Amino acid sequence: MGSQIWLRGLCFWVCIFTCSFVSVSSQTVAGDGSVEGTVFIDGKTSIGKIDEDFICATLDWWPPEKCDYGTCSWDHASLINLDLSNNILLNAIKAFSPLKIRLGGSLQDKVIYDTDDNKEPCKQFVKNTTEMFGFTQGCLPMHRWDELNAFFKKSGAKIIFGLNALPGRSIHSDGSATGAWNYTNAKSFISYTVKKNYSIHGWELGNELSGKGVGARIAANQYAADTISLYKIVQHIYNETETKPLIIAPGGLFDANWFKEFIDKTGNSVDVITHHIYNLGPGSDEHLVEKILNPSYLDGEANTFRGLQNILKSSATSATAWVGEAGGAYNSGRNHVSNAFVYMMLHRYLDQLGMASAYDTKTYCRQSLIGGNYGLLNTTTFVPNPDYYSAILWNRLMGSNVISTYFTGTKKIRAYALCAKESVALFNRTLHHQKKHNRWKFLKRGIQGSESNTREDYHLTAKDGNLQIQTMLLNGNILTPIMVAPFSVVFAHFPYVVPACS
Repeated sequence: MGSQIWLRGLCFWVCIFTCSFVSVSSQTVAGDGSVEGTVFIDGKTSIGKIDEDFICATLDWWPPEKCDYGTCSWDHASLINLDLSNNILLNAIKAFSPLKIRLGGSLQDKVIYDTDDNKEPCKQFVKNTTEMFGFTQGCLPMHRWDELNAFFKKSGAKIIFGLNALPGRSIHSDGSATGAWNYTNAKSFISYTVKKNYSIHGWELGNELSGKGVGARIAANQYAADTISLYKIVQHIYNETETKPLIIAPGGLFDANWFKEFIDKTGNSVDVITHHIYNLGPGSDEHLVEKILNPSYLDGEANTFRGLQNILKSSATSATAWVGEAGGAYNSGRNHVSNAFVYMMLHRYLDQLGMASAYDTKTYCRQSLIGGNYGLLNTTTFVPNPDYYSAILWNRLMGSNVISTYFTGTKKIRAYALCAKESVALFNRTLHHQKKHNRWKFLKRGIQGSESNTREDYHLTAKDGNLQIQTMLLNGNILTPIMVAPFSVVFAHFPYVVPACS
């Protein structure tokens, strides 16, 4: 540990909230606005393992009429109206090879599927403020499901579909939903999907119905019984298929007692436990940037990761943890913040990718791929926002094994390390304040292995130093939509080895 670490096959990155200098296995060099500290990496063993396709993004159901605080940010980004012929969209997904895409969101529990069993008219969502989430029931036509699957196959995406979990239940004035899940329509939809030979990576039951719920809530014991029903349906319909889709639930905000009861009662009928993260509050908050600059808003989420990890470890289940949806600020995020450089650089996306991996979370789904103010792609032009490049960076360079890493010297610097997919990567993230400058240096002292000093650096900065801009520079050059190579603020490759990565 410390200066004795081996560094081959390691991806190391540091999130910094103050103007400072950091080096591996060495004290920082003090200067104007700098702090001192040391990064410790224990490369002997791995503390966790993430999926190779760790990066995931969501597509939602919100129609153009979805507005928050006077701003309508969804345009034609819905599963119903998204332009599937757009080549930027296609290439943005193909660049991940593969990208997990979770289809779902608040309105998924109001979607019916227009299969042969459906006797209702297949009408689309209509705005109605008296209804849950402000919209009437919607419908997925099978011709649109066919179009979506043709697109997903072409893009190479791995699809997780969020099923409507509310049919058959009575929703009371206090938000509680009672009664068993009526899975007739869902079963018909799954059967249609299998008949068409469409590839589904996982079926997820419900959206934000756990704990206190959002819009409605279901008791943990009933939700467990319904998830077991889904498991049996999938086992039956896919009985001739060697590899069966994952059973995923509950897709809600973490509530320790509710999650523990649910996990204990589902046993091995569930493969993945998903939770959602919106730790910044509403997108209307005018102080969102100040929250992003305050590390305490990031630190608090560690309790959720730790809590779920402990529940899974102490239970008999073989299920693993995913972040099923994370947008930082709820109600569509905030324009020029959630979709700007400041979000990528300072807030949860890069930091939470590292934090999630450190707590053995296997997959992290960003809300959203496109739509709202937090999309990886611009809602109208499909041009990548800054966080898209963060996602590409992780996908191209980060391996699966997670290494124990911590920083001493200040609470405003954080570090994470993973084995690299190829060679070594040293990734540092800095925040510049006013005219202070940050200086980075790698000291070879204490590193064992090859004599080579070769490295490649990728410096990712905001154009004109504007943290709320949507244009990023790579080594001083503007990033354009056609560029899909791995990028970061600083990324260095070294030909060294750590035992955990060998």
